Amino acid sequence: MKIVITRVSSASVTVENEVVGSIEKGILALVGICKDDTKEDLEYIIKKLINIRLWADPKTNKPWSSSVKSLGLPVLLISQFTLFARTKKGNKPDFHLAMGAEKSSPMFENFCKRVGEELGDQNKVQQGVFGAMMKVESINDGPVTITIDSKNR
Repeated sequence: MKIVITRVSSASVTVENEVVGSIEKGILALVGICKDDTKEDLEYIIKKLINIRLWADPKTNKPWSSSVKSLGLPVLLISQFTLFARTKKGNKPDFHLAMGAEKSSPMFENFCKRVGEELGDQNKVQQGVFGAMMKVESINDGPVTITIDSKNR
């Protein structure tokens, strides 16, 4: 499982001209599911996502001290099979490493549910529509963008 985490001032996702998810200060995360991902990969990425320290401590202003979990901030989760694109041969991306939609859709829904459980508030989790063409807008803060791969622990 791969995830691209971006610290944002705000972010939203639109499907068919309707905003289906939006957050203010928090994390925008693109989530890619590999064909051989397991529950252990999912749990590893969830722990990293909610605990990664991207903000300063509100009391001491010490940088890189606070997470979405510690600050009670929201996350916007977008399924993104293209994170597993291979471009070694030619110019057409190869997505064979991505898990098929039949299995990855319920895994992504479970991921979103588990993130809400770990944050202690399902309302802190916004998401795009799995498999839909989406327009994602964000105002990056920093910018701070970090990639995490569950296979590189």
